[in-house]
Amino acid sequence: MLDTGGLTSVVMSEIRQQLAPFHGGDRGITGATVISDGATIDSLTVMDMIMALEDRFEIYIPLNLVADIHTVDQLAQAVLDLCARR
Repeated sequence: MLDTGGLTSVVMSEIRQQLAPFHGGDRGITGATVISDGATIDSLTVMDMIMALEDRFEIYIPLNLVADIHTVDQLAQAVLDLCARR
């Protein structure tokens, strides 16, 4: 079992990997990165990413929670919270 710090690192790495093909520019993907700004990633792609995270971490992210997630940090925290409840 991973410790909390280890799991956080794994979750952030997975999110960065999922977002990398859609993130342009010289700035890296950070916790403050907005997932969907409407220009580079559409809502269907975001849902595909959410489903991949659900499969990877064996969790279910409710749609009402997805609607409130805007940044990488918010998504990572939601995944970590749901992992802790398993």
